[in-house]
Amino acid sequence: MSSEELAGWLRLTLTTGVGNDAARRLLAAFGLPQAIFEQSDSALRQLLTPAQVKAVQTEPPGLSALLRTTQDWLAAQADPALGGRMIVTLGDPAYPLSLLATDDPPLMLYLLGQVQALAPQSAHQRSPVIEPTETSDGRGDAANGWPARAIAMVGSRNPTPQGAENARQFARSFSAAGLTVVSGLALGVDGAAHDGALSAWPDAATADPSGRICTVAVIGTGIDRVYPRQHHALARRIARQGLIVSEYPLGTPPLPANFPKRNRLIAGLSQGTLVIEAALQSGSLITARLTSEQGKDVFAVPGSIHNPQSRGCHALIRQGAKLVETAQDVLEELRWPATVVAIESEAASADTTSARGTLDTEDEVLRALGSDPVGLDALLARTGLDTPRLQARLLELELDGHVARLPGGLWQRMARA
Repeated sequence: MSSEELAGWLRLTLTTGVGNDAARRLLAAFGLPQAIFEQSDSALRQLLTPAQVKAVQTEPPGLSALLRTTQDWLAAQADPALGGRMIVTLGDPAYPLSLLATDDPPLMLYLLGQVQALAPQSAHQRSPVIEPTETSDGRGDAANGWPARAIAMVGSRNPTPQGAENARQFARSFSAAGLTVVSGLALGVDGAAHDGALSAWPDAATADPSGRICTVAVIGTGIDRVYPRQHHALARRIARQGLIVSEYPLGTPPLPANFPKRNRLIAGLSQGTLVIEAALQSGSLITARLTSEQGKDVFAVPGSIHNPQSRGCHALIRQGAKLVETAQDVLEELRWPATVVAIESEAASADTTSARGTLDTEDEVLRALGSDPVGLDALLARTGLDTPRLQARLLELELDGHVARLPGGLWQRMARA
């Protein structure tokens, strides 16, 4: 992309009062952004309001500085282990076709990571005038390198220990089955989902051996920023084995309004969305709604009726989301066969699952815990143990990963997804 062309796209995205919809009308009428800014007042007024026309004719402040920053970011020699850098626009052959089928595809996407998996930039670009493309068969993006089999995973930023473990195990199973896991790099379920997908390939220093994109993180800041700060190391791992995606210019801070907006990209880049844990007011339900509006499947993992973080999932199930208990449930619903890798992964975990089952039937504390969070007093009554012995056994089980301590003095048994 030439400096002039990049400047045109940046100027279009920065123009106040001209959103994606108006920008796409301009691109449809006049072609590339450079041509838009050469149009007469009368030509622009046929498509825009007077205020928008004035904004288009005025160069946004900070454009020159942003252009230099963006060019420097593209040209920077990053650590080779962190993958490459790329910007794709609506007219680029590497633009994800699945996003073109959505109501509001971004004008630009900033990419960091395994960009070599995507179609190379070409002088023979598609027209920036993009009509919705049918990709419901899940094969639409395969032609240009974007994952053709991708599942979004979203949920609470404050999940229970079991919810976080469920997210990690579901994502690991999906990744081992050849799927790409798409999420938002937030705390909680998002981070656990990315981590689980990456853990399917133990060698975190190298890319997925199959050459595909292991996981995609869609962020709500500029791609030169990591939010939350605790996920710096996770973001580096994703760049090595997957892709980080942002529609926001470099330097964009973590503005609250940007995160619900980016959810449409999480839904758009996937062929379905799985909600692990979500309260009734969770932003994850926005992603689920957008997924449904795009004609794709929504899945939800049920939970305890006593857990507020399960109420959003239960509401989705009442509204028609598909209840799932295992990753295989999702694969069967989407009619996606698991790969040999997934079968080997299941075989490798068979002994662990068997051992857990034996422990569950033999250990009196685990039997007393049941499936819902339980307080110490209730456990004392159910087991008949004295307080020191019960606390000692709970500590042993916690250290072994069989139980987790919850806020409010509650305990919960951990189960594998």
